[in-house]
Amino acid sequence: MTESVKKLKEWVDGARSIVFFGGAGVSTESGIPDFRSTGGLYHQEWAYPPEVILSHSFYKSNPEEFFRFYRAKLLAPEARPNAAHRKLAEWERQGKLAAVVTQNIDGLHQAAGSRRVYELHGSVHRNYCEKCRKFYDFDFMLRNRDAVPRCSCGGTVKPDVVLYEEGLDQETLNGAVRAIAAADLLVIGGTSLNVYPAAGLINYYRGQRLALINKSAVARDLDAGLVIADPIGEVLGQL
Repeated sequence: MTESVKKLKEWVDGARSIVFFGGAGVSTESGIPDFRSTGGLYHQEWAYPPEVILSHSFYKSNPEEFFRFYRAKLLAPEARPNAAHRKLAEWERQGKLAAVVTQNIDGLHQAAGSRRVYELHGSVHRNYCEKCRKFYDFDFMLRNRDAVPRCSCGGTVKPDVVLYEEGLDQETLNGAVRAIAAADLLVIGGTSLNVYPAAGLINYYRGQRLALINKSAVARDLDAGLVIADPIGEVLGQL
């Protein structure tokens, strides 16, 4: 265990209200590709840039191509929680972790046992008919091979994920802000802090202990008292 990891352990042991703010890097160790690092979805060949495909206007104008990309790149049925997900769930059971605030849509935090999870960008496990609002689960989207998934009423079944050009859910935002503002330890992990407004939520933190765990540099200056440039699952798995 390095000195940095030892210091993080001391912070965790002394904390009463931890909030974890995470991004795609948390799930890469579960086999889900991230978006922005080398080898991520944004660096792969596709008919259109992923930023375009994952926009509300593209979804409306070209739903067949949207769903082809969605099934191929955003559904990962074989993914399982890794050491980071499991450790965060353990902290919550111990009463130390107040909340997970995540930009991920894969549901792996809940699969590991976390209960208070603020999913800023939605979840692939929730899908709704745009016409009648009937709910459909992950398996429906995985099994359905129609170019555009349809409800029994004939409406389009849309994943409950936040696309570009769409706003974040206000109730989710409010819950995340309250949790971050009340935390005495904020751990940021697996995120480049490129995506707003999600990345701006960390500005609500008022505590003195801020830890950053990310393999690469982030997109903004942080007054982090602890910076660890290693895979987050590897780091949290030692605690």
